[in-house]
Amino acid sequence: MKEISGKIAVVGDRELCVAYRLLGVEDTFVTDNQNPSQLLSTLQSNDEYSLVIVSSSVRNGLPTSIREKLEASLAPLFVFMPDPESRTQEEPLAELAKRVLGIDMKMGAS
Repeated sequence: MKEISGKIAVVGDRELCVAYRLLGVEDTFVTDNQNPSQLLSTLQSNDEYSLVIVSSSVRNGLPTSIREKLEASLAPLFVFMPDPESRTQEEPLAELAKRVLGIDMKMGAS
């Protein structure tokens, strides 16, 4: 298994990147009016990052094959952030836990 540094990268629109820079994340990549497929593939193959946060607007613009490859990646882990205007959650917490941890969270009373 490859060794990963633990760094975080953020890929998305200017507002998302500025917000994460204010929180101390140094590696942000603004994708306004650009095709981010090559950038995301580069980040995935780079051993520098353990977590890549991607806006859902970027996710929605990706070809299906690249999106599925990123969703299956655990090193680095790609997490897709819903757009602030969106009222729907892109990836429910239960699905994220199953994908990342392999845990099937059953909701409801027992």
